[in-house]
Amino acid sequence: MSCSYADGLSPYDNKGVLGLEEKYESSETLRLKCGLLADWIQGARHVVVHTGAGISTAAGIPDFRGPNGVWTLEQKGLKPEKGVSFDDAIPTKTHMSLKRLIECQKIKFIVSQNIDGLHLRSGVSRQYLAELHGNMFVEQCDKCGRQFIRHFATTSVGKKCLDTVCRSEQIGGRPCRGRMHDTILDWEHNLPDNDLALSDLHSSVADLSICLGTTLQIIPSGNLPLYTKKYGGRLVICNLQPTKHDKKADLVINGNVEEIITNVMKKLGLEIPEYSTDFDPTRNSDLSSADLDWTIPSSRIKEMKVLYKKVCKPTKRNRKTFMYERERECEKPAKARKKSLPIKKEEMIKVKEESPMDSSDIKQEVVDNEGDII
Repeated sequence: MSCSYADGLSPYDNKGVLGLEEKYESSETLRLKCGLLADWIQGARHVVVHTGAGISTAAGIPDFRGPNGVWTLEQKGLKPEKGVSFDDAIPTKTHMSLKRLIECQKIKFIVSQNIDGLHLRSGVSRQYLAELHGNMFVEQCDKCGRQFIRHFATTSVGKKCLDTVCRSEQIGGRPCRGRMHDTILDWEHNLPDNDLALSDLHSSVADLSICLGTTLQIIPSGNLPLYTKKYGGRLVICNLQPTKHDKKADLVINGNVEEIITNVMKKLGLEIPEYSTDFDPTRNSDLSSADLDWTIPSSRIKEMKVLYKKVCKPTKRNRKTFMYERERECEKPAKARKKSLPIKKEEMIKVKEESPMDSSDIKQEVVDNEGDII
């Protein structure tokens, strides 16, 4: 579980802000905001989801910075209760919903900070997933760099050598005779190059980034969703605790991630599939060695670089403005921006009229050039 993982990390003092108060939307506000998020997913071209420890708490795996998080309790001199082991945990409704959304091509990519392997075990393919901090069910060769899925969670942390040899020969590769090590990062380790490259590219290309169950405090992972804003996209944050990027988001939903995703799936008219060991490569013994290869193909990065050059054209814009506003601001003379107060209000009226929601249901914030809320 996450506390055993935390115990294996090197000592480190700066673990971010811990134990922030959790906030809950009213049931009606939650319903309306989830409906708006579903509409944005439906109309988006390229959706990227950024996931944190908050999506795995329903599986019995504690988070780190919540009121009862591993590091929050550690700060108070307390020990967390023993939760479910990584081997016994199963994917939650959120994990299974994300798998379904990828199958329906509603989501293009998942960027995860989690090391619990639940995205992998839900059946999400490697081409749709970046694991920035490693995976307890994945080992990597110290020579050829290939990654392979394990049938049980590793007990080591920090890229330590395991008692296994590289399996590249079993999938038609050259016998490199390398030794395998775990993929779990310690504090001093750099993020894996290929996972980070795909995360950068997808986050930049995305016109909608959704953050689920993360306070976005770890750098650089926590700043990746801002790439979407940089290139003109929307940012949605779904978390019980406030995050450092809430003021930059187009929509913030304070609530339980499981409840949020259930509402969104209902609005999209999609059923949440049940977890099955048939799609879990750590439990399916009928898979071949090739099926257990978890290496990111270099061709995926090349494809995304081509798409990035086609799609990403930075535009000058004010922070915290909606896409509709940016399009009209590009047409205005530069001097007119200083007198944009009445124009902003008119544009907000237009946005509310075009929204499928009643304009009185959700309060949107408009910010002028000086950063003051109107």
